[in-house]
Amino acid sequence: MKTLIGGAAGAVLGLIGMSIWWKPFLQLLAGAIPVMLLLGGGLALYLGFDELKDTWKKDDTTVETPIKTDETEKYKDEVKELKEEIEALKAEKAQ
Repeated sequence: MKTLIGGAAGAVLGLIGMSIWWKPFLQLLAGAIPVMLLLGGGLALYLGFDELKDTWKKDDTTVETPIKTDETEKYKDEVKELKEEIEALKAEKAQ
């Protein structure tokens, strides 16, 4: 009930205030609208550019792997040989 009475009193005082200070209200509105448009446009530009960067990143992830299967097998063999050498060196060091 208190909220209803407070809301009604605020609406009545706001209506009276706008009728008394109509010209200053319009001046304030005239100054505020361009600023709101400028800030809203800047935010829209930023969000649009951010979304565009996300689509660029999504397109870049579809790159084919540069290593062929033959090269993969070659590297696996090389790693296996290096592991064997390391084990041999560990065995020599332990003796």
